[in-house]
Amino acid sequence: MLAVVTGVHGTKDISKGNAIGVLVLLCFYTAGFGWSWGPLTWLIPSEIFPLKIRTTGQSIAVAVQFITIFILSQTFLTMLCHFKFASFLFYAGWIIVMTLFVILFVPETKGIPLESMYTIWGKHWFWRRFVTQLPQQNLP
Repeated sequence: MLAVVTGVHGTKDISKGNAIGVLVLLCFYTAGFGWSWGPLTWLIPSEIFPLKIRTTGQSIAVAVQFITIFILSQTFLTMLCHFKFASFLFYAGWIIVMTLFVILFVPETKGIPLESMYTIWGKHWFWRRFVTQLPQQNLP
């Protein structure tokens, strides 16, 4: 809608009605992200790390998330000025890449206890080459 209203180069004026339409679509995009991909940056790290390294892994994941959000928030307006509507296509492309990554590289952890994460990663077609040694479990 933004490209149609402002032109490919973003030089045409936008009416109040179209501005409201663009704002509503941005709100839908933000809400959709908040209900789908947004929480995954907190959920996935809390589920995939084994207990032995869980706190360190979660700390690194949160630090990377904060740095990434800072970079995105600092570069968005400049990117919007240069790319115009293609900025949103850029982010749509990254959502496609993230979806493919999750489908191919993140194993299902539903119903799996945290103590069994080494086993899950050890059975995965890609990650098993990085899980070299399963820890000894102390059984009573």
